[in-house]
Amino acid sequence: MKFTIIHEIPGRMRIRLLTKSFTIREADLFSFYLSSLPMVKKAKVYERNAYAAVEYTGEKKDLIEAIVKFSPEDETLKAMVPKDSGRALNQEYQEKLMKKAAVRFVTRVFFPAPVRAVYNTVQSVKYLVKGLKCLAKGKLEVEVLDAAAITVSLVRRDFNTAGSVMFLLGIGELLEEWTHKKSVGDLARSMSLNIEKAWQQVDGTQVLVPLSQIREGDVIVVRTGSIIPLDGVVVSGEAMVNQASMTGESVPVQKGKDSYVYAGTAIEEGTITVSVKKAAGSTRFERIVTMIEESEKLKSTLEGKAASLADALVPWSFGGTILTWLLTRNATKAISVLMVDFSCALKLSMPLAVLSAMREASSYQMTVKGGMYLEAMAEADTIVFDKTGTLTKAKPVVADVVTFGDHEKNEMLRLAACLEEHFPHSMANAVVSESIRRGLTHEEMHSKVDYIVAHGIATYVGEERVIIGSSHFVFEDEACVIPEGEKEKFDGLPAECSHLYLATGGVLAAVICIEDPLREEAGEVVCALKSMGIAKIVMMTGDSERTARAIADRVGVDEYHSEVLPEDKAAFVEKEKAEGRKVVMVGDGINDSPALSAADVGIAISEGAEIAREIADITISEDALTELVVLKAISNALMKRVGRNYRFVIGFNLGLILLGVSGIITPAASALFHNTSTLLVSLDSMTNLIRS
Repeated sequence: MKFTIIHEIPGRMRIRLLTKSFTIREADLFSFYLSSLPMVKKAKVYERNAYAAVEYTGEKKDLIEAIVKFSPEDETLKAMVPKDSGRALNQEYQEKLMKKAAVRFVTRVFFPAPVRAVYNTVQSVKYLVKGLKCLAKGKLEVEVLDAAAITVSLVRRDFNTAGSVMFLLGIGELLEEWTHKKSVGDLARSMSLNIEKAWQQVDGTQVLVPLSQIREGDVIVVRTGSIIPLDGVVVSGEAMVNQASMTGESVPVQKGKDSYVYAGTAIEEGTITVSVKKAAGSTRFERIVTMIEESEKLKSTLEGKAASLADALVPWSFGGTILTWLLTRNATKAISVLMVDFSCALKLSMPLAVLSAMREASSYQMTVKGGMYLEAMAEADTIVFDKTGTLTKAKPVVADVVTFGDHEKNEMLRLAACLEEHFPHSMANAVVSESIRRGLTHEEMHSKVDYIVAHGIATYVGEERVIIGSSHFVFEDEACVIPEGEKEKFDGLPAECSHLYLATGGVLAAVICIEDPLREEAGEVVCALKSMGIAKIVMMTGDSERTARAIADRVGVDEYHSEVLPEDKAAFVEKEKAEGRKVVMVGDGINDSPALSAADVGIAISEGAEIAREIADITISEDALTELVVLKAISNALMKRVGRNYRFVIGFNLGLILLGVSGIITPAASALFHNTSTLLVSLDSMTNLIRS
């Protein structure tokens, strides 16, 4: 791609591509391409004039060489960049706002008074219709108040005031609509699938292939704990599918032969083979947008309270108008009350504040699936942490493979990876990564793989039963034994490691020792959360008492529970809620799913099990646990902003009413100050809660 350098200073360059303009899609592609370059710190692309501003590190010539290689026709790049970026939406609403402002300027400056009167009268019709429809339904809400204020201004031949009221109402409506659509779009994009590969069934075997290679009619296999990557029809098998993200159903749905399954829904139990009906990139984004807009999850009680209070105050505004006229017999003073209503700012600013907080959270790689979860996070007094992959690092590593009998280390690791890659979890990922690091490749050599939640995996290789999992699963549930004469080796396994036990034919074959180092920031995060209002912090783990105690002491949690099962975690959360506590659960595995569902706020690590991310109310990235502190800060700041908005709206508008009744300001000035304050408080509600 050819370009010219318009301006540059060290570390920053402004360029113009040699084309008249970008399409929205080309601008998105170029923006993604620039951001993906290792030397680029920040990039912004302007589609209207094909300009781009780039902040970078390193050598200028390296950046130039990389930009020259960009092509909007690159199919690989197209596959990586979402089609719904939000750029088109921003452009649309920017143009609408500029058009409305331009029309207002022209009518005020260039239209003669008689023409302006006719224009404003015509424009008032839609507001009057809204008010009449509201009255016809037997409701006295803000639309009636707006219609009354505009009508009175027109009757008094105060066309400028009527025009100002309608202009500010129109600007407010556009800003609310824009912010709502943008927030929903950002949220939907963050909730969209991030699945790169799928298990395709080819000639009786299963092959892990890139999702982009799957076509309509291909057959894929999806197992417990995995997200269904594509729409399709079940060919064989049965599964319980959690499809709340698509249909809003609160309980899993049984899917069997000939059932239709949706991309993005999660399998809680079972295995199904699916014939693909829609390839990647079909309609999931649109379905998520529809789901969010219709779902009550988007609404926090803050928004509901604001709307209820706003409607409840409308009759008081009318009553105040009538009372003022009866006491003063002064129409101007009475109209000053009518020109001011509390409801407009309340109804507009509260949803904007909540949606903007959700958008701000997404800028920190957090996905918040509804405003009610930010409110619950602010009110939370108890946090429950799973240990593995949450307080400990999300990428544990294999420290050693201890074999028993005459088994060879690499062969046992190869077999373990063959099983574990079907059910990704932080420890499973460690096994698979180590096998890749050692260059161990394998073909599928086992039969159907069964996953037993919080226990392990079982299958058959030939006629021999192979299992891998916890000590409880291998030695108690499956009654496997340690080879004769090797008890001492077993007792000498390193206590500082977590252990995965692999058994073949009922006999222990290997123990994979996994180091699961504590996150450096874990103690700091626990301390910060306590300072922000969390009274009780709990750690729960399936590890031994000794391991759990050591981690708990280092992190500084208030209490810990060891050797727990999934149902134990969920039961603990329910018990805390029953005692009146607001509980947050943080986890990353399939076995955390019941507790994530039970908590007031379920938070999943984004690199954890797919079903945990699907069930969770909020997801955070694996990079740093400090995002929890940011999330708490955003939630707390949101509640403070809401309280401040309430106080400002009530206080400022009450002041305007008093000034109007006393005759200090005119009705036109009341309307101007009221609508301007509504606009300002709404714009303030759209700003970031955490100042960078």
